[in-house]
Amino acid sequence: MAEESFAQLQSAILNCQQCAAALPLPPKPILQIHPEARLLIAGQAPGRKAHHAGRPFDDPSGDRLRQWLGLGKSDFYDASKVAIVPMGFCFPGNSFFKSGAKAGQISGDLAPRPECAATWHERLLNQLNQIELTIVLGSHAQAYYMNHSGTVTEQVKRWAYWLEQGKIALPHPSPRNNRWLTQNPWFESEVLPILKDKVSRTLHFAHQ
Repeated sequence: MAEESFAQLQSAILNCQQCAAALPLPPKPILQIHPEARLLIAGQAPGRKAHHAGRPFDDPSGDRLRQWLGLGKSDFYDASKVAIVPMGFCFPGNSFFKSGAKAGQISGDLAPRPECAATWHERLLNQLNQIELTIVLGSHAQAYYMNHSGTVTEQVKRWAYWLEQGKIALPHPSPRNNRWLTQNPWFESEVLPILKDKVSRTLHFAHQ
């Protein structure tokens, strides 16, 4: 079999329809990739707002993530610098409270569809061969990229270990995690300064 080119793989991903019957909206893969990217953000799945906007993290979660990384929108959305690859490329739908006073109300988004990781991730990572630092957001991405089955907090606390491997675990920047941030003030005081410095150095040397 002939070797797959980056352009061929990107086209195949953007035209993927394999989960169409299981999705609440028509398939619309949302990711950002370029063969020269040095920073990889491995996330969960696009939300409804990102689906309609047509680009990842175009929401309050993205505002917080860019603040954590020390990046403005121009650098964040420069695909030659930053690759953004969620575990599921399409909006998976919402989950709902099943009982209690909030029964029937939206409780969050469903888990990423598993087909994306099985079909695309290994092939895509083989093409993104300039990555120097991988930001791993949330439990689903950490399970895949860190072979991790424990808590997000455990992996975030191991930031020094993971940085030696070229990775760092972060909680998801969703406003739903405000309580976690309040309960873990060490994250903002200890981890974020190191993270911002590492991101700055990674991107500074990207085109040297």
